[in-house]
Amino acid sequence: MRDANVDPSLTDPLLGYRRTRPGTQPAYVHPAYASTALRGPTRAPIDLPATLSEVTGPRLDRLTLGEHAADLTAGFSGQPLGERIIVSGRVLDENGRPVRNSLVEVWQCNAAGRYQHEGDRHDAPLDPNFRGTGQVLTDECGRYVFKTIKPGAYPWRNHYNAWRPAHIHFSLHGDGIGQRLITQMYFPGDPLLAHDPIYNCVDDALARERMVSSLDWENAVSEYALAYRFDIVLRGRKQTVWE
Repeated sequence: MRDANVDPSLTDPLLGYRRTRPGTQPAYVHPAYASTALRGPTRAPIDLPATLSEVTGPRLDRLTLGEHAADLTAGFSGQPLGERIIVSGRVLDENGRPVRNSLVEVWQCNAAGRYQHEGDRHDAPLDPNFRGTGQVLTDECGRYVFKTIKPGAYPWRNHYNAWRPAHIHFSLHGDGIGQRLITQMYFPGDPLLAHDPIYNCVDDALARERMVSSLDWENAVSEYALAYRFDIVLRGRKQTVWE
């Protein structure tokens, strides 16, 4: 049965998946984000209804992760540089229900603003005690948690004096292809957000706010690490923004 409160124009005709509202996802072409002019579509997208293959998929219940998969700072001979932080939240579907056993993967630069891959030419130093990538499966309530280092800002040459605000990349697998998501988490109060075309290519202000984590006193550890909460919604009108 369809929800009488849902606008029919925002609902897939076959299965009733709630669609995202206009302006709540990044524009395909955003002039301030230079590379979108080259890779954005030149024709209107074709609307495809959801089918069974998009709403079902393999379960990850039996996936085995490494000992330190959820701690980007563990397993080294020394301590990483920078501010230790704890990042946690819940993964929910479009109806607010927890998505259990969702594979949540993160990657980020270190405290100096450099990624640990050979394509990063930023002249900041690498950190031999920081992994930069992590994985975790959500629990029965859709919860996840990572221990990491607060990433630094870095230049990216999109325009003169362009700097990316501190952010962590997230990749999620839900119950099917329709719940696939890649996004970025930002930090509250970062002055670089106002100047970042990737963040600002989403028109809807509330949708942009959903990309910003919140300070989480409940999960902070005294004299060890601050904590940030980042809840993620897969699909629907309140879907977390795609990267």
